[in-house]
Amino acid sequence: MANHTLGLNAALATYVQQVGVREPAILQALRAATEQEELSVMRSAPEQGQLMAMLIRLTGARRILEVGTYTGYATLWMALAMPADGKIISCDLSEAWTNVARRFWEEAEVSDRIDLQLAPALETLDRLLTDGAAGSFDFVFIDADKVNYTAYYERSLELLRVGGLIAIDNTLWGGSVIDPDNQEPSTNAIRAFNDMLYRDSRIDMAMLPLADGLTLASKKGL
Repeated sequence: MANHTLGLNAALATYVQQVGVREPAILQALRAATEQEELSVMRSAPEQGQLMAMLIRLTGARRILEVGTYTGYATLWMALAMPADGKIISCDLSEAWTNVARRFWEEAEVSDRIDLQLAPALETLDRLLTDGAAGSFDFVFIDADKVNYTAYYERSLELLRVGGLIAIDNTLWGGSVIDPDNQEPSTNAIRAFNDMLYRDSRIDMAMLPLADGLTLASKKGL
């Protein structure tokens, strides 16, 4: 027995995916296609995608906001889990990477649930707020450039309904958050973000040592 979280070596991580993740064939195919792309390390882990899909089903999320699409692997997990009349607004800058995503979304017959916004995410979030979308989203997933995490979070929290959930990826950042010699801008941004989130009285939160760290934040009422 252990009273702290286990570290997963490669063999144990493989075991988790073999007996703990029910990954549909279309997601397996997208994961394999992503491995051929530059920076494939940015793809979400299957066990993380499955957890987010379960959270979406449990909460009945119908309006989802995603900051950072890449090849759309996490997007597809979420789209498959949401009701047929639900909508994901997904923000990214890369047409090349999201073209991969579009192909698999169409094959999975969920492309009508996904509104891809190819523009700087902060511009999209600000436009949503200007258009009166505050408090209208059920679930948010943030997985984009780390130096803007706090800005993405603040806007996302405003767009989220009370009781809604934000999932933030990479909050352990490969373990570098505890390395005092690592003073890279992205690492410092994650450290500052984690400290801010821990002290944020507007939310309930839980940091999960899943994949590269996944923090969940639920918006409190006034």
